[in-house]
Amino acid sequence: MKKILIPFLFFALIFQVGAQETKKAEVKWLSFEEAIKLNEKNPKPLLIDVYTDWCGYCKKMDRTTYKNEVIVQYINKNFHPVKLNGEEKEDITFKDYTFKFKNQGRRGYNEFAAALLNGKLSYPTTVIMNKELQLLDRVPGYLDAKIMEKVVTFFATEKYKTETWQDFVKGFKSNL
Repeated sequence: MKKILIPFLFFALIFQVGAQETKKAEVKWLSFEEAIKLNEKNPKPLLIDVYTDWCGYCKKMDRTTYKNEVIVQYINKNFHPVKLNGEEKEDITFKDYTFKFKNQGRRGYNEFAAALLNGKLSYPTTVIMNKELQLLDRVPGYLDAKIMEKVVTFFATEKYKTETWQDFVKGFKSNL
């Protein structure tokens, strides 16, 4: 009985440790409204993941980029991360304006997502706002962990104020 029980306990322990590791590597996503409230008490830039439920590359980023331990820890520490469905049906109020859902037949879009994306509804798009809630940049398309690390570091360290993207990338040292 001991010969069977010891390997079983060993594998159970490994499984539990593995489950805890997976649990750690999660971005603490907020709604836009939650991020705005948190920003009042603890100002940080916002990283907004604009996605849709039907977007394959959005799902891929959720499975890969947003599960990378280095990326997750960096985003959670340096940003208020927001998950924003570009087709959100609920109203979103920002700066005394209420953005509504615009129905376009089978699909529609939220006016806030359209405003953030400058009318170019491309999913996924990563939007960065500074802690004063001013739009800094929007990066359309799938970003793997290597690219995302550069993007989040460039904005969190405010290098965009003193360096061009090209110069920043030349001197960038990865932690991946």
